[in-house]
Amino acid sequence: MSLPQVLDRIDAELDTALARLMTFMRIPSISTDPAFKDDVDAAADWLVEDLKSIGVSAEKRTTPGHPMIVGKIGEDLGDDVPHVLFYGHYDVQPVDPLEQWNSAPFDPQIQDTPNGKVIRGRGSADDKGQLMTFVEACRAWKAVTGKLPCRITFFFEGEEESGSPSLVPFLRENAAELQADLALVCDTTMVSRGVPSVSTQLRGMLKDEFTLLGPRIDLHSGLYGGPGLNPLRELSRIVDSFYDADTGKVAIKGFYDGVHEVPADQLRQWENSGFDEETFLGDVGYSQRHGEQGYSTLEQLWARPTLEINGLWGGYNGAGSKTVIPSEAHCKLTCRLVGDQDPEAMRKALRAHVESQLGPDLQVRWENDMKGSRASVMNLARSEYEAARGALSDEWGREAVFSGMGGSIPVVGYFKTELDLDSMLVGFANDDDAMHSPNEKYDVESFYKGTRSWARILAALAQK
Repeated sequence: MSLPQVLDRIDAELDTALARLMTFMRIPSISTDPAFKDDVDAAADWLVEDLKSIGVSAEKRTTPGHPMIVGKIGEDLGDDVPHVLFYGHYDVQPVDPLEQWNSAPFDPQIQDTPNGKVIRGRGSADDKGQLMTFVEACRAWKAVTGKLPCRITFFFEGEEESGSPSLVPFLRENAAELQADLALVCDTTMVSRGVPSVSTQLRGMLKDEFTLLGPRIDLHSGLYGGPGLNPLRELSRIVDSFYDADTGKVAIKGFYDGVHEVPADQLRQWENSGFDEETFLGDVGYSQRHGEQGYSTLEQLWARPTLEINGLWGGYNGAGSKTVIPSEAHCKLTCRLVGDQDPEAMRKALRAHVESQLGPDLQVRWENDMKGSRASVMNLARSEYEAARGALSDEWGREAVFSGMGGSIPVVGYFKTELDLDSMLVGFANDDDAMHSPNEKYDVESFYKGTRSWARILAALAQK
């Protein structure tokens, strides 16, 4: 293996790699806005040409929406060489509110900050900067050795920020071409600054919405206040019944079915990850941890399910006062799922709980039948995970951790259901990168050491 020479090449070419990234970032590939359709297409073209420059047989594939990119390299290395599928997305979020940006979102700049130099601009962390760390690692391997340590299929999406409507049909239609030993995904963060992380579990999601129906029309509160049932008051009572006030637990029967406790060795990694609970909570205005008693903030975020109320409304919401008893009251809610929780079983339990709370003159109408998604839990028995953790530890000079994520990355679940493909999630973003927000940035250190990290991971996977 020529890993030392590859790392030296990455060091020498850092400025060129940064310039290449900023050229990519100047393309405003906002996938959700039809006005930017040509720009999304241009970003796909740029990426295809860049992959071809390092010997990848890359193609832009049309879909009913924005293009997918598929590229392959190393097919001549033989079946004994590991084969990985690398996934990223080249589309970005809208930039609104534009007035809150301190520099033009599609005119990326290298800026100095108290934590070091950053790449400022839309897409820097999500996901162009992260995507290019892997591409630059491959470029260095190709330049030094003329080949890659592993067989690689590149799979880049242009609709991740707009719901991925073409993703599942594309996976099904191209399942044979996308087969690999393992998927690598780069759309994640480190658990804390300077602490490299392999994300090994993602929470699933269930969304639902209901309306409580009371009187036939809004009523005068002077004429009916007292004897008249008020749906908003009933909604408050039902929402309160979702929770145990003493323990912070969700009080719905069967809610914790399929939830598992975190193994002790994984808890040790989390506790030693450098995560600062006080800063994490204090930065958004909390003075203490809330939620389930007996679980740390990281346990609650990564390994415990939640039921959150996302919206409550009804009656009069305009200026001044209107003395009515509303005829309807509305609730939007979501559940984050972990372990082996079944979203459809959860939906049934949730609805059964609400319906059990209904009294005379109160009805419920369910408004949402969106399909839920299960949590993704990685198979840590596979040797690739420990190999990657060792490579990350070597690069960053401290123990890398197997971490969790509080959110969801749907493509990971789709890789499993559609391709029967396990995923390994390694990313180098920080919590303060303002992804999806004004003034998005990506630390130059994250880009630099992220590139070196992928070079090491590819070598480790080839040697396992």
